[in-house]
Amino acid sequence: MLIFINSMKFYLFIAAFSLLTWQLHAQKVTVSGKVTDKETGEPLPFATVGIVGKPIGTISNLQGEFDFHIPQEYRNDILVINMLGYQSYEAPVWSISSKGQVVIELSKSTTVLNEVVIRDSLSGGDIFRIALDRIEQNYPMTPFMLEGFYRDIKKVANTNISLLEAAVKIYDEDYAEPRNKFKLRERVRLLEVRKSLGYESKFTSYFDQVNLLEDLLLHNDVRYRNFPQEEIFFNQLERMPNTTFHGNEVYVVSLTGEYNLTVYIDKETYGILHLSFENNLMNDDQRKKSMISRFVYVKREITFNKIDNKFYLGYISMNSRVNWYDIKTNELKFETSLYQQLLINQVTPNADERIRSTEKMRNYGLQFQDKPYNKEFWDNYNLIKDTPLDKKVLEDLEKGGSLEKQFEGKG
Repeated sequence: MLIFINSMKFYLFIAAFSLLTWQLHAQKVTVSGKVTDKETGEPLPFATVGIVGKPIGTISNLQGEFDFHIPQEYRNDILVINMLGYQSYEAPVWSISSKGQVVIELSKSTTVLNEVVIRDSLSGGDIFRIALDRIEQNYPMTPFMLEGFYRDIKKVANTNISLLEAAVKIYDEDYAEPRNKFKLRERVRLLEVRKSLGYESKFTSYFDQVNLLEDLLLHNDVRYRNFPQEEIFFNQLERMPNTTFHGNEVYVVSLTGEYNLTVYIDKETYGILHLSFENNLMNDDQRKKSMISRFVYVKREITFNKIDNKFYLGYISMNSRVNWYDIKTNELKFETSLYQQLLINQVTPNADERIRSTEKMRNYGLQFQDKPYNKEFWDNYNLIKDTPLDKKVLEDLEKGGSLEKQFEGKG
């Protein structure tokens, strides 16, 4: 009998210890910071934040701020922050995780002069053509899985009217050039979706009711090869002064004219690290009721991160504006704007996991695919931290009640 009791105590101890170990494993360490220019003190938006050798990460927001929720087992690993044109910052996670928000000052890189020093005869068009030719060499050609966070904000005039956020998994076979550039190759699984009550506003009918996340992914210009092939395009690309990223030299090529395009290309591999596209040409779009819309502006930013010698999507955002005019008088009635962003916070190369056709998101609007609000999940998710702009969004949206209540479906 005594032996049985002692055995029971032993197994209970093992069970309790296993539970404690699991709980510690499941816990997160949060690093909060603000990335700034050391000389000017200006915030640095879109700085990449990650763990050395690990396929997880986040970015700083428009105010240079970030919250990075890291698994407990990475506590003794090295946090790294990179920004184009700046020296990298590295520190042990444990050394800054308990200090609240820390200000991290990045120094401009001194390894590349401000003036272009031409060491070869490559033109901007030559460099970009090589980068395009090497996409299948530099980007994954085996199945991979991305985990990320999507957000869109709709605005009418100066008032934000709706917010939608989704936690997603994205599966893709490879970066082979698609035959149809208008058909989504990736399969997306919606893990969690939450939205404000603003989707019931009468103004939401003035926005496209399509799946906006699908549309954003189709604007990954590298994945879908959304570049002109005419020789005149490559001839117009100008070679700018080189810069650096993570200690490596980077080519910069740009085009200014009907639209603005700037591309940052790793000098060693010719992998595209970052792309910025901006267009403010006005053209007619669609008619609705007694008005006609005219597309007036779009800006797109795309960033790639290098993992296991391959470049994976890290961040994509798109900001677009449309003016609505009275068809008869041509009088401007109001402007609608849409801001979308997708942040990838974990990459699994050579993924075994697949997303079945029965699991993938549908091709209609995410606002019709929302799920019950899971507060615990969102409290621990790698969101882009609120900025002053986001606080304005919050102020506008909460005129109809707190967002927490709206996410729950209550007014």
